[in-house]
Amino acid sequence: MPVAIKRVYAPPAPTDGTRLLVDRLWPRGLSKADAQVDLWMKDVAPSDALRKWFHHDPAHWDEFARRYRAELEDKGALLDEIRALAAKGPVTLVYGARDESNNQAVILAGLLNR
Repeated sequence: MPVAIKRVYAPPAPTDGTRLLVDRLWPRGLSKADAQVDLWMKDVAPSDALRKWFHHDPAHWDEFARRYRAELEDKGALLDEIRALAAKGPVTLVYGARDESNNQAVILAGLLNR
């Protein structure tokens, strides 16, 4: 089953299945109850240095994607954990970024869905 992505601020749906927050920081202004996150996987998120460098600047997108994929090469156990959850049922990676096209969840889902 493919891994889906969704903004954490969007209302949760039963079709989301297991909701995994893939941000290093907790989303602003959102309570844990409202987020309805099953697991916060901050260690699969981009490093603090990479996150700060990117700063959601679309001009940095291609280089951010390259660097984040390189970071993910060392996170095989975490990726396997997500794959194991997806083998059992729907998984949705949730993220806080406003940009729905240029964020780490897009890269991560693309890698997991290959």
